[in-house]
Amino acid sequence: MNFRRWWAVTRKEFLHIVRDPLSLYMALAIPLLLLLLFGYALSLDVDHVPTAIYDLDRSSASRELIEQFKGSRYFDIVASASTPDELNAAIDHGKAIIGVVIQPGFGSDLKGGREAKVQLILDGSDSNTASIALGYAQSLVTLYGIEVRAAARERLGAPKVNSIDTRIRVVFNSDLKSRNYIVPGLIAVILMIIAAVLTSLCVAREWENGSMEQLLSTPLRPVEFLLGKLAAYFAIGMIDMVICIVTGVFLFEVPLRGSAVLLIASSALFCFGALCWGILLSTITRNQVIAYQLSMISSFLPAFLLSGFIYSIDNMPPVIQLVSRIVPARYFVTILKGIFLKGVGIQILWAELLALLLYGSIVFFIAVRKMRAKVA
Repeated sequence: MNFRRWWAVTRKEFLHIVRDPLSLYMALAIPLLLLLLFGYALSLDVDHVPTAIYDLDRSSASRELIEQFKGSRYFDIVASASTPDELNAAIDHGKAIIGVVIQPGFGSDLKGGREAKVQLILDGSDSNTASIALGYAQSLVTLYGIEVRAAARERLGAPKVNSIDTRIRVVFNSDLKSRNYIVPGLIAVILMIIAAVLTSLCVAREWENGSMEQLLSTPLRPVEFLLGKLAAYFAIGMIDMVICIVTGVFLFEVPLRGSAVLLIASSALFCFGALCWGILLSTITRNQVIAYQLSMISSFLPAFLLSGFIYSIDNMPPVIQLVSRIVPARYFVTILKGIFLKGVGIQILWAELLALLLYGSIVFFIAVRKMRAKVA
């Protein structure tokens, strides 16, 4: 490893980047744009669910229940049906996602200690929203029933019934904001895409421009050539990382509870591995278009689907869970969520950091071997 030869390649690559301001602008602006688009557009929060009410009881108890729905931030009353056809029409036309049918005798049954009936009709075309809205509605109706019966017992002078006092405490994300869950994962996905795409073109470009033959005639070794290419794009990747972190903390208000030093160090490990993957793809093919397509397919899809960013890995089939173990974004997502939300340190995240280090080392070693085979 000769430092002067490595620096010559690094300087050459920096000059190439600086002389192409459009590419540099896109490399720095696209991560921010993607983070803003996904951060604002992608949300797992379910609130203000359009709701239609069909009250067949028309008692004071049923009106109080309707007021409970109106006062909840999870429901917006968009229709008050007077016939079953009106209720079905509201759901069929997409005006309402959930329909609440309060059956006749609801108030008298509730106050008399009998089973009070409320029917919930849901639009199952969006199963995720429907299932979450169902849970909210069931909890609201159940809590209202408990309150009414407790008040009735007090009026009658009945003794209080001992019950379980359940107190819920949510740690790490007390408000259950999906943005706090999504943004750290987004940083991993975006950095994986940008890093792999940037370096996937650099070696293929040399072959297409005809400058590779000139480089091969020099004493430059493959490892020096690849490290020189990596250094320039590593700097851009870390700048992108800092932009994403600052945006996540100050714009999206995601809490950063852990060590910023550990966050930067783990980001450097992940960025190195992602860049090495792009370099490997660039050494396999001499065509920039093919290299770009391979980098997008092999970086975006695994990072988005198999990293645990959106979909829980524990719920995937065992074979897919096994495949996800070779996806570096999986480990980086765990690190980001651990540092951002939990504030844990290296004593908890050492296994994920080691996995990123091994991934980057193995991929870079394979890229050097492929480069040597191309040169030979």
